[in-house]
Amino acid sequence: MTFVKVCVVCTVLTVTVIAAETPSPALLVLNKADRALAIVDPASGKVAARVSVGEGPHEVTVSTDGKFAFVGNYGQQTPGNTISVIDLVAQKELRRVDLGPLRRPHGMFFAAGKVYFTAEANRLIARYDPITNQIDWLFGTGQASTHMVIANPAASRLFTSNIGSDSVSAIERVSGPAGWTETVIPVGKGPEGIDWSPDGKEIWSASGGDGGVSIIDVETKKVIQTLSIGSKRTNRLKFTPDGNLVLLSDSQGGELIVLDRATKKERARIAMGRNPEGIQMEPGGARAYVAQEGANDVAIVDLKTLIVTGHISTGNGPDGMAWAVRK
Repeated sequence: MTFVKVCVVCTVLTVTVIAAETPSPALLVLNKADRALAIVDPASGKVAARVSVGEGPHEVTVSTDGKFAFVGNYGQQTPGNTISVIDLVAQKELRRVDLGPLRRPHGMFFAAGKVYFTAEANRLIARYDPITNQIDWLFGTGQASTHMVIANPAASRLFTSNIGSDSVSAIERVSGPAGWTETVIPVGKGPEGIDWSPDGKEIWSASGGDGGVSIIDVETKKVIQTLSIGSKRTNRLKFTPDGNLVLLSDSQGGELIVLDRATKKERARIAMGRNPEGIQMEPGGARAYVAQEGANDVAIVDLKTLIVTGHISTGNGPDGMAWAVRK
C-alpha cells in the first residue's frame, strides 16, 4: 500500500461549439473511435453536443451536482495517461489532467467530492481532487489489471475488479497510520463488470473468462454464491435502481442477459447488436441503455417488457456511459 501526493499539469483545450442546451437528465456516451463525449437528450434521442476528449476514452463519471464530467483517456496502442474534465453546462473540456507515470486510467467513479479511478498498468487506484486539481491519494492493489472501481457515498469502502488476477479487492478506510486496508477476494476468471446492490449488502462481479457471476457479501468480504450464466464474455454488470434485476452485457455473444436478483435465475436473454458494452439505468428506473460498440449506437431497453424499444446513434465505438442530473 502506498500513499503519495502528486501534482498534475493541465492544458486548456479547444472549446467545442455548443449545439443545444444540455438537458437534465442527460445521458453521457463516450465514443472511443471518435475520441468524443456525446451529450444526449434522452427525451428526444438526439445528441445535444459533442465534446472532444483524449485518445481511447473508456469510462466517464459525473459530479454529484451534475455539472461536470470526468473521462478516463485509456489510450489505444499507446497507453493513455490523462483525465478530461468537462463542463457539461458550457459543453467544453475545461482541462486535460496529465497523470504523469499513471497509465491506462479506467473505472471512473465520483464519491465524496472526488474522482476515484484505476491506473490499470500500475496496479493501483488513485484519487483526483477537482478543487485542488491534484492527485492526492494512491493505493497499490498488488493485483494485475485493476480495471473497475466502485465506492460507497462516503468513499470509505471501495471495491475493484482485477482482471488479470481473477480477484476483487475490498479496500477500506481504517484508523491508525496505515489508513487503509485491502482484502483480496478470489472470484471467477477475468472479472470485469462489477456493481453494488442498491441495498448496500452485496457486490456482484461478472467474470468475462468463464461466464460466471460471483456474489460477494459486503460485510464478510467473501463470495457467498457463484452463478453460471453461460455467457461468452460478460464485461459489464448493472443493477436496476430497485435492485430487483441485474443486467449483464455479453460482448462476444451479442446479448443482454437479465437475472432476477432474488431467485438468481435468468429472466431474459435479449438479442442485441454487435459488441454490447456499457450499461446505464435511467434515473427513474423505466429503461436501460446499452452501448453497442460494434453497432455504433445505444439500444434502449424497456425494463418492464424487457424488449428493445429503440436506438440512439451517438457516434463511433460507444462504450462508457453515465447520467448527469443537475442539482
